[in-house]
Amino acid sequence: MPFTIDSARNIFPNTLAADAVPATIARFSQLSAEDQLALIWFAYLEMGKSITIAAPGAANMQFAENTMNEIKVMTPLQQTQVMCDLANRSDTPIGRTYATWSANIKLGFWYQLGEWMNQGLVAPIPEGYKLSANASAVLQSIRDLEPGQQITVLRNSVVDMGFDTSKLGTYTRISEPVEPPQEMAQRTQVTIEGVNNPTILSYMNNLNANDFEALIELFAPDGALQPPFRRPIIGKEAILRFFREECQNLKLIPEKGVSEPADEGYTQIKVTGKVQTPWFGAGVGMNIAWRFLLNPESKVYFVAIDLLASPKELLNFAR
Repeated sequence: MPFTIDSARNIFPNTLAADAVPATIARFSQLSAEDQLALIWFAYLEMGKSITIAAPGAANMQFAENTMNEIKVMTPLQQTQVMCDLANRSDTPIGRTYATWSANIKLGFWYQLGEWMNQGLVAPIPEGYKLSANASAVLQSIRDLEPGQQITVLRNSVVDMGFDTSKLGTYTRISEPVEPPQEMAQRTQVTIEGVNNPTILSYMNNLNANDFEALIELFAPDGALQPPFRRPIIGKEAILRFFREECQNLKLIPEKGVSEPADEGYTQIKVTGKVQTPWFGAGVGMNIAWRFLLNPESKVYFVAIDLLASPKELLNFAR
């Protein structure tokens, strides 16, 4: 076999990803819990200015409702302690519950906390609170990022909070119901300059239609998908779970691409364009590259999804 998952990750190696994003997330994770919470609060206050506002209603919050109501009736000191425990990944009942939620539910949880802080229902950061020098530097780093990169940093910062799932043992993941696929008559078809491969076009169209069952059939049984700044997800069952939990209602806007033959009948294809998420609406598009490796049967053996360093990278097709 000419490729392994590890070797497939190296196709189109000159693709320049936004390395500032994981670097900023790493700096955020090194802050104290108090500074992490204060930074999230200050970022929330700036949403709509230098940081893009989240779209309310993007998550079905019924699964977090009991926890939210539990926090709402706590004393301000208890509320602050809950948030610090989440940032510290402490082993608490709420930390364990939070760990089982999908990314969208976690985002909705923090969005609602921010709303309640603004209304005085949840303890806000004390008036006059000053960020530490390190936290101020991280906040400025977030301000300096492009909007699509900003939302990735803020998303990953809160998604990684809560108790460590690797220590939970057996547990049930809590995620939103999977919406039915869009009706055929309502679907639109993408076009990609330079690429007319049916598998690639079907990948984009099925994902835009929330048709995850049709989408997963485009993958080889041993195929893999690598989300931005994460390890590859291997196997159709795991990839399908990722699509259902993290990819509902995305809008993929592919623009240009290139297709090249690879060893032993494989084909490598790079497509660049934008992705809009339900959390941040049509006003923010993340600059994305998809690097596909198709096997001789035109099934997806590997696809990497890269958050690009800059808009000019949309035109970079160098091998």
